[in-house]
Amino acid sequence: MKIVIASDHGGFKIKEAIKAYLSGKGYTVEDLGTDDAETSVDYPVYAKALCRKITNGEAKRGILCCGTGIGMSIAANKQSGIRAAVLSDEFSAEMTRRHNDSNVLCLGGRLIDDERACELSEIFLTTEFEGGRHVKRVEMFE
Repeated sequence: MKIVIASDHGGFKIKEAIKAYLSGKGYTVEDLGTDDAETSVDYPVYAKALCRKITNGEAKRGILCCGTGIGMSIAANKQSGIRAAVLSDEFSAEMTRRHNDSNVLCLGGRLIDDERACELSEIFLTTEFEGGRHVKRVEMFE
């Protein structure tokens, strides 16, 4: 599965950890930036670039990282066809896939450590959408 990943300066550290972890698991990971934690950047630019890759079919899922995950999730959810979820626990990582068919995971580099970020990413990427009664609800998002 091809994954796209991006961050601003606040999420750079966990983005790098997730990228290394997923590459080691055999995922193809395309990094859309940013390239360091010191240069302040505008997170909506990175969110939009990642969402374009998903909506045009270049990648199935994406991971966005910023300081809290909130800004990235707001920017991502403004894009048609994107269902982004910001979270920090295992149950939410599973349920956002099972019930909401989320295609973008948003994480906060100032809220969770590298290990937690990798764990949540793996849950998000390996959990399937249940379909069934949830299909109608997901269709209502558009």
